[in-house]
Amino acid sequence: MLKAARPPAQVLRSFIDRHRDPYGVEPICTVLQIAPSGYRRHVAGQRNPALRCARALRDEALIPQVRRVWQSNMQVYGADKVWRQLNREGVRIACCTVERLMKHLGLAGVRRGKVVRTTVLDKALPCPLDRVQRQFKADRPNQLWDRILPAFPPGSAGCTWPL
Repeated sequence: MLKAARPPAQVLRSFIDRHRDPYGVEPICTVLQIAPSGYRRHVAGQRNPALRCARALRDEALIPQVRRVWQSNMQVYGADKVWRQLNREGVRIACCTVERLMKHLGLAGVRRGKVVRTTVLDKALPCPLDRVQRQFKADRPNQLWDRILPAFPPGSAGCTWPL
């Protein structure tokens, strides 16, 4: 039996925010199987940003710089080039941090060789009519193959399949 994936932490926190007055934080956290201390730490960080972890504070400072480099380069730079440009400017940041922040912001570079699929089949629409009027009816087995295969005997003109 497969288990379903957990919802993102932000979804769980917003659920607790909506329902904490009638039910309380601890009972909801027990049902959702998350630690109440984690939720309380999140609420305290929202009230006082100085209580947030160092990674969140650094991300907050780096997000505008990542967005600036990406936009100043015509929105074609991927994480690797954004990382190199930030390091050239003297901003010390790890490549994986740039990847994570760009994913969080929904930024992506241009991909070479990948064609974007713009047409998606709509299964609700009927199939188009057969304009060539093909006949896929056979009175006996392999009748349609007789018309497709060349009329050469096996072994002549490069035909090697047995009949």
